[in-house]
Amino acid sequence: MVIVMKFFNFTSFTLALAFILGMTSCINGQEISKKEHKNMKGKIVKSESEWKEELTPEEYHILREKGTERAFTGKYWDNHDEGVYYCAACHQKLFLSKTKFESGSGWPSFYEPIDDDNVEVKKDTSYGMVREEVVCSKCGGHLGHVFPDGPEPTGLRYCINSASLNFEKK
Repeated sequence: MVIVMKFFNFTSFTLALAFILGMTSCINGQEISKKEHKNMKGKIVKSESEWKEELTPEEYHILREKGTERAFTGKYWDNHDEGVYYCAACHQKLFLSKTKFESGSGWPSFYEPIDDDNVEVKKDTSYGMVREEVVCSKCGGHLGHVFPDGPEPTGLRYCINSASLNFEKK
């Protein structure tokens, strides 16, 4: 009886292991782009060298190194066209032009994202300040910061770097 139980457990273990390995090889056998991999949460995962290949030096500095463009120099700070703003790294929809407003800050400012799930807000204590950093929820790219001094209906000001955005005119 003991021999049969040990054999059964060994056989069950072997079958389970074979199943897991088979599933893994099926998953690994699927065609996955060398430039982009989505983890189980749908986030894009790339190496820094892959990001450097795809982004301009300015985009890379801002999106991956948390840089900031100088005020009043970005391509969208004074854009008044109707359309949609996307993440420059992964093309996720971020902001609608109808939520853009003139903040006087020199950066594109919005009072709300298209969907709260499309951006993440993280505590930023760099440069001796406490701020709320805004990142793309899909690729983790640094977009800018959010402040509590915006217009109604939200009272928020998403102060976003132009270089972290692409715009598609309506």
